[in-house]
Amino acid sequence: MDEDLAEELRAAIGDFVRRVRLHDRMPRGQAAVLGHLDRTGPLSIADLARREHVKHQTMTRTVHLLHDRALVMLSPDEQDRRRQVVTITESGRRTLDDERRHRASGIARAIRDDLDDDEREVVRRIPEILAKLRP
Repeated sequence: MDEDLAEELRAAIGDFVRRVRLHDRMPRGQAAVLGHLDRTGPLSIADLARREHVKHQTMTRTVHLLHDRALVMLSPDEQDRRRQVVTITESGRRTLDDERRHRASGIARAIRDDLDDDEREVVRRIPEILAKLRP
C-alpha cells in the first residue's frame, strides 16, 4: 500500500516538474548552476559538476555560457590558482529571480484557473507535507 502510494506520488511529482520545465526560458543546467551559487555562495567548477552529476568539461561549458552572458564571474581560487571559483553576479541573481517568478506565475495561474476551492486548500498543504518526506 505505502509502496503503491509512493510510486503514484513519485510519478505525479515527476510529471508536474516536467510540465513546469516546458515553460522554462533558461536551460535547466544553467538555471541549476545559478541556483546552487545563489543558495551556497561561490563554488568551484568541480564542485558544481559534482552537485549536478555531470563531467567537469560539461560544467566548464555551462559556466562559460553563463560567464559570456555576465551572469557569473570567474576568479582564481586563493588556495589553488589552477582552479576557478564561480560567483553569481547581480545580473545572474536578477535573471534567476525572474526565471523563478516566471515558473511560479505559471503554477499560480493553473492553481487559480484549474482548481476548485477544495483542491486549492489541499495544494496549500503540499509544501509543508513534502518537507516532512525525507527519503
